[in-house]
Amino acid sequence: MKLIILVALAVVTIAVAAPPEPPKILKSEFDQGAEGGYVFNFETENGIARAENGEVKDIVDEENKPHRVVIVRGSYSYIGDDGKPVSIEYFADENGYHAQGDSIPKVQ
Repeated sequence: MKLIILVALAVVTIAVAAPPEPPKILKSEFDQGAEGGYVFNFETENGIARAENGEVKDIVDEENKPHRVVIVRGSYSYIGDDGKPVSIEYFADENGYHAQGDSIPKVQ
């Protein structure tokens, strides 16, 4: 009898501890350019979406030395804990990362 109880507890523990299934990917695209630029996007069944593109840009730093940087622009969205969609748009360049969206506090 004790063995049956132990086996039943082990089965319940394994069932409870099993990680949830990851959301299915509905759409996924990626294209790499010859010069280092790229475009990608994806969407999942649980409302997560992301789209981004990067392009290579030649810049000159404060010491007048040339550099190549990747300028990134994109957006992502998901369903918040309150059930409402959250959307963020962003870009990153030689001056840093910049994001905007209703869920990001505004600097006064």
